[in-house]
Amino acid sequence: MSRTISLREANQAFSRCIREVEAGEEITITRRGEPVARLVPARSERVLTPEQEAALARLCDRMDKGWHLGAEPLDRDELYANARRPYDPRRR
Repeated sequence: MSRTISLREANQAFSRCIREVEAGEEITITRRGEPVARLVPARSERVLTPEQEAALARLCDRMDKGWHLGAEPLDRDELYANARRPYDPRRR
């Protein structure tokens, strides 16, 4: 994700800019509308905030459990047999 800020804004909120860059944001700094510098993370790996870490853990847990959709387990052979039958609009 990238965003653009003016040199004045970067100067006034440098600490905030650094925190955002540490979190993986890329910031382009402009002077009179022209890009003059880019702040990018030194590491290619993104550092997550504690809230993001917790959200990721919840997501992984949910993905491991899955969601019950009320359907029977899928049988590959049965799916293939249904796909190979000729089309019949009356068939359900």
